[in-house]
Amino acid sequence: MIKRYLFPQDREISREVFVLALPVIFSNLSRVFMSVVDVAMVGHLGPAALAATGMGAMLFWGALSFMLGVRTAVQALSSRRLGQNLFHQCGTAFHNGIILALVFGAPLSLAGWSLAGKFVPFFIVDPIATGLAVDYASIIFLSLIFSSLSFVFQGFYTGIEKTRLHMNVTVFSNCLNMYLNAGLIYGTVGIREFLQNKLPALEWLHLFWAWMDFPALGVSGAAIATVIASAWMTVHYGLYLFAPSIRTKFQTTRFSLDMVMMKKQIRLALPQGSQEVAIAVGWSFFYKIMGIIGLIELAATELVFTIMHASFMPAIGVGQACATLVGKYMGEKKIDRASTSIAESLRLAEYIMGFVGMLFILFPHFFLSFFTTDPDVITLGVFALRVLGFLQFVDAVGITLWFALSGAGNTFFPAVVESALVWGLMLPASWYFGVFLGTGFHGPWLVFPFYLIIFAAVMVWKIRKEDWKEIEV
Repeated sequence: MIKRYLFPQDREISREVFVLALPVIFSNLSRVFMSVVDVAMVGHLGPAALAATGMGAMLFWGALSFMLGVRTAVQALSSRRLGQNLFHQCGTAFHNGIILALVFGAPLSLAGWSLAGKFVPFFIVDPIATGLAVDYASIIFLSLIFSSLSFVFQGFYTGIEKTRLHMNVTVFSNCLNMYLNAGLIYGTVGIREFLQNKLPALEWLHLFWAWMDFPALGVSGAAIATVIASAWMTVHYGLYLFAPSIRTKFQTTRFSLDMVMMKKQIRLALPQGSQEVAIAVGWSFFYKIMGIIGLIELAATELVFTIMHASFMPAIGVGQACATLVGKYMGEKKIDRASTSIAESLRLAEYIMGFVGMLFILFPHFFLSFFTTDPDVITLGVFALRVLGFLQFVDAVGITLWFALSGAGNTFFPAVVESALVWGLMLPASWYFGVFLGTGFHGPWLVFPFYLIIFAAVMVWKIRKEDWKEIEV
């Protein structure tokens, strides 16, 4: 019985999961590393700057979240048609996704850029942090159109099992972002001082910014760097469409629009997209609750969330590989192999997340000190990070099975469950314990385990019910 859970039961599928997941894991980690570097660099500007960028980024991702549903829809249709050998329809699913990204992303980019000063002050109360958050959000929203298009590319390349391309694009774009971050946040002069004080062994790196006079723009510089890197990411993804192995097989350069397939994609995208928006807005309110408790608490929450996002990227990579294999094998009518793909994916995710959890429990100070030297922020962060450490196994289950269901074509059920837990449990309980009862920072973070455990348990029940095996897309 123990061997069943510790060791692969199907080595071929286990290897397939690993080969597909590894490039996605690296690309996801590189993308998160971009955010980590943003936060680390901004964090040394003080708690107000840290809280401002955290809130601005949360609002941006809230607006972008609907595109996660579109990405899932593109991936689900592409992987299913790949299994059915309908390769040209994979290209059609991609083209439909591009249309949805343009219709969604362009208006939101303009709205966020022009209206940031109206909606940002609602979520953050500190006057200094509010001004910085408005500056950051108004700029970074310009990248939303590029991020929307990039999500479509990600879904397509993952669905057709070209995850290595995804990795190449994200790693290069994130390197570009880090380079621009350093120069634009601190300026050509400031970056040398930063390296001298924080990383003296790497002082020589300032020479990479010496060729021109970068201005020191603070949080605005971080946003500008993200916009430029996001624009390049879209271009880089687009170049691969002309690769002979992709252009010929999937007909990516011959634009095709299929309204029947479009309706299927919208039906898949709407539940998850709506759920992601609801959850992102919910977490924005979680940030607001922390802001009511205090600026230090908000800054600590931003750090812990940044680290948390990095920690579950490997599980998301495994989950995306799982979704692709489930979709492909269901397209081939090999349901048993789809089930095995879920089991092998879950095992790999547990190993990775379990290891990360132990690191959080044993070395929380190490991770937090990378971002800030403020002792109050670190003290609060240690508590929250250890809570997350004990929950990594649970989170691995929820994430992997969520992707398994989406790969099968069921995006509605996970969407309803997670949205209900965020709005029905997490937010009310966080406010009740943190603000009403006055427990401060610790109350909301002690609610967090109940949210993750319930979600994972419901996902296990749904997979075991096996009604996902009958879904047609």
